[in-house]
Amino acid sequence: MKILIIEDEENLLALTKLELEKEGYQVDFATTLKQSVDKIISTSYDCILLDIMLPDGNGLQVLKTLKNLEISILELFIKIV
Repeated sequence: MKILIIEDEENLLALTKLELEKEGYQVDFATTLKQSVDKIISTSYDCILLDIMLPDGNGLQVLKTLKNLEISILELFIKIV
């Protein structure tokens, strides 16, 4: 399974990537809206873990891009307080 992590917080990104790779997943990452859109256009992912607040935009813009490209997705929102 190929997973894209879209996260700008370095520690959270590194920990999430490390743990998923330990479980045998192929993991790619993006830290900005632009990087994430470029990767989504060029690569097929089975799962995308998406941060809402990004330095150059909003993660919801990534969802909008997925829908515009007609990429089938299941949306699941988790709020961590």
